Amino acid sequence: MKALVPTGGAAASVAFADVDEPEPRAGEALVKVAAFSVNRGETFQLEGDRPGWRPGKDVAGLVVQAAADGTGPACGTRVVGHPPAAGWAEYVAVPTASLAELPGPVPVETAAALPLAGLTALRLLRSAGPLAGRRILITGASGGVGHYVTELAAASGAEVTAVSATPERGRRLAEFGAAVVPDAASADGPFDLVLESTGGERFAAALERLRRRGTLIWFGQASREPVTLDFFRFFDGPESATIRHFHYEDSDTANAEDLAVLVRLVAEGRLHPEIGRAAGWAQTAAVLTDLRERRVRGNAVLTIDR
Repeated sequence: MKALVPTGGAAASVAFADVDEPEPRAGEALVKVAAFSVNRGETFQLEGDRPGWRPGKDVAGLVVQAAADGTGPACGTRVVGHPPAAGWAEYVAVPTASLAELPGPVPVETAAALPLAGLTALRLLRSAGPLAGRRILITGASGGVGHYVTELAAASGAEVTAVSATPERGRRLAEFGAAVVPDAASADGPFDLVLESTGGERFAAALERLRRRGTLIWFGQASREPVTLDFFRFFDGPESATIRHFHYEDSDTANAEDLAVLVRLVAEGRLHPEIGRAAGWAQTAAVLTDLRERRVRGNAVLTIDR
């Protein structure tokens, strides 16, 4: 079968190759991939030397071989899945604990944008607790996670301020009800909750926007710049503020269950994936470059041409 594999090059980070079709384990289903989403973090993973590794964690398609242990969707079921890797291919083996069925109204292209960004947003807000009436600041909001967080938080009654470098990248965030600002320093604080994903020098500015006993949840470092915190500057800022680390895989809820929640919200018209780039998978290398350089708003989705 055809699959996209890392090249180790900067200009074109992936290329087509012929690889063996996967052989699912007992608790895995074989999915014929119709569409997949690429994430900015994956562009950084492609820089490293990881022999045998193939990228791809967001897929949607059709089950062509049900799991041998009897779990998960039946053969012929349309699904969205979150495999650990190797999803940028014609076929992928996906653990049934990371598969959810797709109802008819949800296109595979839309569903493919849900897994990584959607699971991150859903679990990030769940970890934050009740949202109604709270003032929330989210940095790096114009990516896939930021769009989901903004729509879900605003729908839950939060007052959301979203940081977006340009008005165009923040257009949909404003439509979801957020106040859009170019940087954290411009945000009209204080905030009960700050969701921080950029790191670097911007981290301190976001932290300073917290109110007394507020919480900052640190879930990314998109700038790839290290954070340096000055204790005395922090001490002079919000009293008794809390900084929490977050990773979306640390969840008490299975991927399949949370994917089903995201799919239901989309089917009900309560969640609208922002697909800023859609193309055939022959364009994956170019889309990855644009994603890395922040030329894509929201998610990028590739469809497999056969």
